[in-house]
Amino acid sequence: MIQNEDFVREVKRWLEEVKGWIERNNISDENIEHYVTFILAEMDHENERDSQEDRAGMIQNAVWQLDELLQTKWHTVRSESIRQQNAVPAGKHVLPPLPYSYDALEPFISQRIMRLHHTKHHQSYVDGLNKAEKKLEEARRSNNFELVKHWERELAFHGSGHYLHTIFWNNMTPRGGGRPSGELARDIDAYFGSFAAFQKHFSEAAKQVEGVGWAILVWSPRSRHLEILQSERHMILTQWDTIPLLVLDVWEHAYYLQYENRKAEYVDAWWNVVNWRDVEKRYEEAKKIAWKPY
Repeated sequence: MIQNEDFVREVKRWLEEVKGWIERNNISDENIEHYVTFILAEMDHENERDSQEDRAGMIQNAVWQLDELLQTKWHTVRSESIRQQNAVPAGKHVLPPLPYSYDALEPFISQRIMRLHHTKHHQSYVDGLNKAEKKLEEARRSNNFELVKHWERELAFHGSGHYLHTIFWNNMTPRGGGRPSGELARDIDAYFGSFAAFQKHFSEAAKQVEGVGWAILVWSPRSRHLEILQSERHMILTQWDTIPLLVLDVWEHAYYLQYENRKAEYVDAWWNVVNWRDVEKRYEEAKKIAWKPY
């Protein structure tokens, strides 16, 4: 049997902790506020109750309900805190490590190309992105936006270069090649007709990029299907509101030291290092996002 007075004292102590946690985390939730107010009111009117057992039962039931709400809110607050802690501050991007050695993709992509591509070209995009973010942060602080057009262009170019290359490295593996499996394989067949048709389409998109750029397999949350896009440079002639799954860099620095002007040969060889497991994982996460189709 519950010792009512001890129980009430324990609930009061617990509520003080709850109210402190709510204040520290700036929690605003009508349901939580309702139960806190209700419990306090019940304890303040203990002498007006005919049965202390009834009163304790009502308080205990409200405590259980409040505790469930608090646990849900705690997970939400914790997730947001982790997200904010993991957020990259302006100008603090870093070059990600390769998930394999520089010579791991030979003979299809040489060690020399991989080392230069990663340590020089990708690093330059990281540096350019950091500089653009810091310059735009400075513009906001000083309220001087005279160069905003220039720095927004730099932000788009270097940011897209950094993000696409980060996907690109993981899209490849020494044990690559073959075909996708599972839902990605089924959806490729459903939209493109067959894997062979998809592969031909993607390869031709890569080979026919005008100048420098990328071929990109994306998930479109709005149309809810896969699509193949080209991108000149890193960010031109592509679609908004899509999620890249598989990307192929056809800038000359990605192949010229080995394949010279034989870009088509590079594209064909690249299929031997495609990391379909990585693409499948990206697809699994991307498909969780689906907007109302139009």
